[in-house]
Amino acid sequence: MGAAHSASEEVRELVGKTGFSSDQIEQLHRRFKQLSGDQPTIRKENFNNVPDLELNPIRSKIVRAFFDNRNLRKGSSGLADEINFEDFLTIMSYFRPIDTTMDEEQVQLCRKEKLRFLFHMYDSDSDGRITLEEYRNVVEELLSGNPHIEKESARSIADGAMMEAASVCVGQMEPDQVYEGITFDDFLKVVQELLLSSGEPEGVESEEEKSYGGREGDDPPANSEPAKKLPQKSQQGSREARA
Repeated sequence: MGAAHSASEEVRELVGKTGFSSDQIEQLHRRFKQLSGDQPTIRKENFNNVPDLELNPIRSKIVRAFFDNRNLRKGSSGLADEINFEDFLTIMSYFRPIDTTMDEEQVQLCRKEKLRFLFHMYDSDSDGRITLEEYRNVVEELLSGNPHIEKESARSIADGAMMEAASVCVGQMEPDQVYEGITFDDFLKVVQELLLSSGEPEGVESEEEKSYGGREGDDPPANSEPAKKLPQKSQQGSREARA
């Protein structure tokens, strides 16, 4: 009885920390045990057995995100060697759909945390800035399965998108001015610009968030494309940008 009470108390604590219901936590715990092979922790190699990730072009970035200390709220850089169930819930909470009972302030905070998670996927060196080289890597990976797009074309798409982001965040740049990369504040500006240009209300859950969320308790999406969060209208490389 004491063990059952302890387990129930632990579940209540996890409900408070993650926002998942007790039923969702039990469902995610079953999934965690499947991934870990009934072990107390998960390592990167455990994700090798997830079929939906096998053909995903950004598989490595999705898996890496589960072990990023920034996403685990355990530090500003570095990767964990393994994660326990509470860590797993922390990561899965980023994929949880926005609760319709939230007020406007809570919705904005939730959206910001989702975007921060997305930002960390781009910012691979944890320096707080998405450089041109980092963005090129993401675009090249996303387009790697398309035989009609060569690597140089992918780089041109990335270069044009980065300069478009610079125009949103900095405005008119001098000919010799260099845009060093996208900070998180810049990232928020770019996303807001995309929402305004698409006519989507600021407080409405975006299609990107819906694809991230799915049904509560589901696996993380295998077909999410975070690079779509940055503008990719330009198909031509433009002014020089430096990583």
